[in-house]
Amino acid sequence: MSEAESKLKRDPTADGGAEVLTLEPPAHATRRRVRILPFVITLATLAVGGALGWETWKAYMGAPWTRDGTVRAYVVTMAPEVTGHIVELPIADNQFVHKGDLLMVIDPTNYRIAVDSADAALKQAEANAKNAETEATRRMKLSELAVSKEEQQIYETSAIAAQAQVLEAKANLDQAQVNLERTRIVSPVNGWVTNLAAQLGDYANIGQILISLVNADSFWIDGYFEEVNLRSIREGDAATIKLMGYDKPLRGHVASIARGINVANAQPNTQGVATVNPIFTWVRLAQRIPVRIAIDELPDGITLSAGMTATVQIEPRPQPPAK
Repeated sequence: MSEAESKLKRDPTADGGAEVLTLEPPAHATRRRVRILPFVITLATLAVGGALGWETWKAYMGAPWTRDGTVRAYVVTMAPEVTGHIVELPIADNQFVHKGDLLMVIDPTNYRIAVDSADAALKQAEANAKNAETEATRRMKLSELAVSKEEQQIYETSAIAAQAQVLEAKANLDQAQVNLERTRIVSPVNGWVTNLAAQLGDYANIGQILISLVNADSFWIDGYFEEVNLRSIREGDAATIKLMGYDKPLRGHVASIARGINVANAQPNTQGVATVNPIFTWVRLAQRIPVRIAIDELPDGITLSAGMTATVQIEPRPQPPAK
């Protein structure tokens, strides 16, 4: 072996104090291995990263998911249709109420009086109509020698007018009874009273929102998915929902996909022409489209509240069996 390939090295630590000659690899061979090692590590890292990236891409496109999800629910607003002071308010903020439960009573005193007055007016109109009908009938039986044709027509017209007054009095009575019923406001749905601001003794005005109810039977999830993921989402697909703060997942399915969102470039300016925002041509941000997720299963111990943050994952559809 030449000196270019190896060199001798004495080992003074050998047994018996005798010197032992050992072979040492040349320095340029060691340097060559040192230079190759980073390339091997880099290639291995790229291979692992590529494999993980491909699997992540397949999982993301095959089972789209988003952290941009929100719990939604319908809110029913209750506004009086009559005015008056609130004399009963048997509810409290965040209280659960059932459909048909009493929420509020507005002072019914004036409306009871209105019903009595309308009832009396109806009886008076019915009496007048009966008398006018009798007068008209009597004169229709008389001969033209006793009463003229013109007078018969006048009494007949008076009887018809009296009947019209009866109908008007009935309508007034019906309206008065409806107003009296409207002094009692009941819940139209099962739900929770939210953000209650009304107080006993407050004066209620027509159309003033006093009570809001979160409909307990209307909860759903809105998942905002990027438009590039919509091709992998179909109505009926199974979905898994995870709420922030809860470990147990919710089960659901895709109920529908929104068919439109706000387009900023379509808004007209004061002159009626479109306002187009300038953008960088090499930067294109994917729009997020709302996907409505119906809740199929709600685990025990989870309290839903409209506005909560959710993560939504669309489960892959089962593949048909190979033939």
